[in-house]
Amino acid sequence: MTDIRDSLMVGRSSDGRLVRRPLSPHLQVYRPQITSVLSIVNRATGIALCAGALLLVCWLVAAASGEAAYAGVSAFMRSPIGLLLLFGWTVSLWYHFCGGLRHLAWDVGFGLDLPQVHRSGWAVVIATAALTVLTWIVAIVLM
Repeated sequence: MTDIRDSLMVGRSSDGRLVRRPLSPHLQVYRPQITSVLSIVNRATGIALCAGALLLVCWLVAAASGEAAYAGVSAFMRSPIGLLLLFGWTVSLWYHFCGGLRHLAWDVGFGLDLPQVHRSGWAVVIATAALTVLTWIVAIVLM
């Protein structure tokens, strides 16, 4: 009895001959690396930025709708869940900013060697954490 994976590994070359092709690597085979983790985090924070933008739109619509609507949204934003959402949105914003600077450097040809890629990846993580904490410290002081 043949395994279904055997049939999935069969393909045709450009001249029509049957060839065996490899399956994509599975997450259980390879250990996550900083580059793959940051790529996945980039996608997750992109989704978080979209959700945060919707929350911002709700806040702006409530502000334009009157005091009662604004008070309701403002109360939600100051609740523990609202503060957690705002904190996650702040992390997402800073992550995309720092990651964008990293990609801008790559676009002009800087930092493409593997050791530099790992260093810049950790720099993005550290800068994201530092800028998020700094943003919240400033926000708390100004409140």
